[in-house]
Amino acid sequence: MPIKHLITPLLASLLLTCAAGAHAQSQSQAVDRYGYKPPPQKKAATKKKEEAKPAPAPKAGTDYVGEYVNFGEWKEVQTFLDGVASRNNFDRKELDAVMAQVRYLDSVVQLVKPAPPGKPKNWQAYRALNVDPVRISAGVRFWNENADALARAESLYGVPAEIIVAIVGVETVYGRITGRFRVLDTLATLAFAYPESPSRAARMDYFKSELEAALLFARADGLDPLSMRGSYAGAMGMPQFMPSSAMKYAVDFDGSGKIDLLGSSADVVGSVASFLAAHGWQRNVTGPIAYPVKVSPNRAWEPLLQQGLTAKYTPQDLTAAGVVPTVALPEQNRYGLVDLQNGGDATEYWAANANFFAITQYNRSYFYAMSVVDLGQAIKSARASATVTPAASAASGNTGP
Repeated sequence: MPIKHLITPLLASLLLTCAAGAHAQSQSQAVDRYGYKPPPQKKAATKKKEEAKPAPAPKAGTDYVGEYVNFGEWKEVQTFLDGVASRNNFDRKELDAVMAQVRYLDSVVQLVKPAPPGKPKNWQAYRALNVDPVRISAGVRFWNENADALARAESLYGVPAEIIVAIVGVETVYGRITGRFRVLDTLATLAFAYPESPSRAARMDYFKSELEAALLFARADGLDPLSMRGSYAGAMGMPQFMPSSAMKYAVDFDGSGKIDLLGSSADVVGSVASFLAAHGWQRNVTGPIAYPVKVSPNRAWEPLLQQGLTAKYTPQDLTAAGVVPTVALPEQNRYGLVDLQNGGDATEYWAANANFFAITQYNRSYFYAMSVVDLGQAIKSARASATVTPAASAASGNTGP
């Protein structure tokens, strides 16, 4: 999605998985049909000597009660709103009225703080969370129900169906976990009260731009800006687009006249494909997206890991640096060297083509991109097996009881 993971991918995935169980009863039947089963919840322990005080009820559709800090009176906010109004022809009084209802969220501030140092990255643990039976079976169902839109997106943008389906699965389990924070609360909190860090100023500028984009997106789509819900970072809908990405890359793929990233699977399919095509997906690069490789003990290949999220090396370049593919690499493509750390176990190394790095533009993480690749292949295989098995049974004369 677009940039939205501001803590480690593993922590984010764990947080979202836990949140799913807490809100299972409030999610729509249109999403539950994909078979997501929330984990059982343990009852909270009660204090024996102290009577528990009732917690304030959260607002409908959210998971929190935000703190009123009167953002509208902050000088920096007023300057921001002046700019938004003048650049985009907003009514300044309407912006004031919206901002008067925006709340500060300390929970969001805590969530964007860096994870404690010292815990090693573990690709296999991350993979197990994302390439799981729930997402595979739900992915097959999503593919079957949206086969026409997926075929049309692949024809138009060149992105295979399994990649689109896998991204939606990794992001939100096909709409099951889309986030219940008010987008404006989240973005205003991070735009004007981001936690102290070396990158604080840059991050605040980023979230200011996303807050402006959220207001523009709501106006363009005829939405109440305060009605928009998303993740703790402000990402929205089934594909978890940040508002600026929604403005640039989301498409009305079902021809309804508006873009619906939550309720229209067709719009989601087209928008994910549109994003990837705009970020370097190459339809003419076929075959596996990544190939397993071995690396030499002399470590001459280490500089190749510091070359950014891009595929720039020929197979000959990799060989010269001591990278040995386990299968022959297509000569016409370029590759980047990818390392997947496994905690205390051996690191995996892969040669990945340009389409792998296009996926990293959705989330700047090797773990994320490889989980999309693996989940897509698992869904594709499961779907093929489900399609072939009945025909094979009929051909063998086994018609069942």
